Amino acid sequence: MGKKKRIKMLVIEDDLGLAEMLEVYFNTHGFDVLSSAWGEKAFEVASKELPDIILLDIRLPDIDGFEVCRRLRESHKTRGIPVIFLTERHERKSKLQGLEMGVVDYITKPFDIQELRLRIRNTLARAEKAKADNPVTGLPERNAVTEMLKRAITTGADTDWGMLAVTLQGIEDFRELYGFIASDDVLRVTSLTLKNAAEEIGGESSFCGHLGDSTFVLIVHALRLEQLRSRIIERIAESLKYFYPGNNREKNAAESERLGLRIGKVTAKDKKYENVDDLKKALLASCEPVTV
Repeated sequence: MGKKKRIKMLVIEDDLGLAEMLEVYFNTHGFDVLSSAWGEKAFEVASKELPDIILLDIRLPDIDGFEVCRRLRESHKTRGIPVIFLTERHERKSKLQGLEMGVVDYITKPFDIQELRLRIRNTLARAEKAKADNPVTGLPERNAVTEMLKRAITTGADTDWGMLAVTLQGIEDFRELYGFIASDDVLRVTSLTLKNAAEEIGGESSFCGHLGDSTFVLIVHALRLEQLRSRIIERIAESLKYFYPGNNREKNAAESERLGLRIGKVTAKDKKYENVDDLKKALLASCEPVTV
């Protein structure tokens, strides 16, 4: 059996005695603990090391914990890391400010170390469960999608399923131009449109999830596949230019690397798929650019 993966924790605390105590305690409970007494440095460490959880003091010698948290939430790399505030403050206002910024828990000093460990355990369990869904779109991904594809392979042609792969092209260039917030908005709108289309065409038995960061898989009855494809093109492909800021729409509409769609399809009757990877390869290989 392989060794159990150790949890990586970042402690951002300027009380060196407390930071050392936390490091020693959590090391004995299966954690690899990183620490920093400075907010600026801590953000750099978080961006590089990508810890599983962060304990963050509000009062720091340079920037405060609220600013560190704000930067963590604005970064695409670190926005999903659970943050627990450690603070001596008892004011309701401070707690509300932290919760508004996405802090998952809030514990005041002095605290019971065993209570803190249990809170961390529960926070990590919730975070692990949340990984089943994409943090931007809320659609299922990874294991949840793999299970759906396995089910399709197992049932085979008996269910007459059909799948569409829909890839949003140019999202990386869009992100470079307009930032993560704008690109995430595009992904949210696209995913909601795809999910609604799948439910309208395929009913409750339909499925919509992530095959990749910007590639989606939709499952409906094979006879409804073309209708679903047409609905997607009607609702998304012709309106992609409107995702750009108003003064850049015409400029970007003429660029070769503008936002676009690639769509492919497979059905249960096409062939016998040996495994999930075989099905994914066939699905992605079928994708072609959509011309509107």
